[in-house]
Amino acid sequence: MATPVKVYGPPLSTAVSRVLCCLLEKHVHFELINIDMAKGEHKSPDYLKIQPFGQVPAFQDESITLFESRAICRYISEKYASQGNIKLYGTNPLEKASIEQWIEAESQSFNPPSGVLVFQLAFAPRMNIKQDEGLIKQNKEKLSKVLDVYDKRLGESRYLAGDDFSLADLSHLPNTHYLVNGTDVKELLMSRENVGRWWEEISSRESWKKVVEMQNSSLPKKP
Repeated sequence: MATPVKVYGPPLSTAVSRVLCCLLEKHVHFELINIDMAKGEHKSPDYLKIQPFGQVPAFQDESITLFESRAICRYISEKYASQGNIKLYGTNPLEKASIEQWIEAESQSFNPPSGVLVFQLAFAPRMNIKQDEGLIKQNKEKLSKVLDVYDKRLGESRYLAGDDFSLADLSHLPNTHYLVNGTDVKELLMSRENVGRWWEEISSRESWKKVVEMQNSSLPKKP
């Protein structure tokens, strides 16, 4: 059996969970190495050798090291193109271009407001950090405009980049999962018929359900 690739970081991290989902879609054997950020392990000299910015995830494939979750997903999809979900990163230039434009839309338009909302609504309460109501309101408005574009697109095609589930859709799973499960932003997504249908479909994939299981198992046990 080939040496498993290594993913460093907690599965609760949105960026780490993106990579895990991609690995599962592509049927790639991997080892998850938890990094305890509360203890500052992400700033240790050894870790900084593979992730110079001291963030998660970091990724190792034998002598290769990478960081930035979307780049890691592209690498995995290209290297293991013939196994698992072969449509994940497209099979021709036009498919790849369509996937890329929606990955960029996620990164540039969807992630900024949804990332703020995930932190403010999902993580800040757990960390005893005061929520910024002005910031929440502002980013709900920004996200709403993005979702209007998505709803129109998803009325024209099953998935964002076409008829097949791809990295374009996968990239949205981590942030949307936190928003739909336990915040009032859920209504922003589910009130839009096409976005709601799309979310139910992509979040039901076996790869993502396994990631959620990994997240749940990493939570501290209640006394």
